[in-house]
Amino acid sequence: MSVPPRTVVVPVTGGTGDKRILDLLGRLLERTSTSIVLVYVLEVMQSMSLDAELPQEVSHGEGVLAEAERYAQGQVAKNVRLQTVTTEILQARAAGAAIVDEAIDRHADAIAMSASLRIVHGRATIGDTSDYVLKNAPCEVILVREPLD
Repeated sequence: MSVPPRTVVVPVTGGTGDKRILDLLGRLLERTSTSIVLVYVLEVMQSMSLDAELPQEVSHGEGVLAEAERYAQGQVAKNVRLQTVTTEILQARAAGAAIVDEAIDRHADAIAMSASLRIVHGRATIGDTSDYVLKNAPCEVILVREPLD
């Protein structure tokens, strides 16, 4: 990163990668002034309306976002001058497109996310979401791959 990002979009899932990526941001952005936008994406099946009521999924997403926000304001704020920590639940057909759109809407300087390596048809892949973000984001992408089991 040549210039520290002012706004970073961080997709969270509730997995172990959430804290890892936030910890990394704390180290990378040490002593800089940054806003973090935490997003949780609910992928809506094609058979459902995009604005379908999904109370259980929304409740879960709110819990994930609340935990990530607490962590960011506690751990990350030790090293970074956080301007704001914003949370957002997005309903979309595909998480990757929703993440990229959010970064565009927020004029984000970076997207920071974690991914796991999976074997699909005998080949290692980081998955559709990470692949889409890497190929389509108009800003920097910081990707942390989870360690192999």
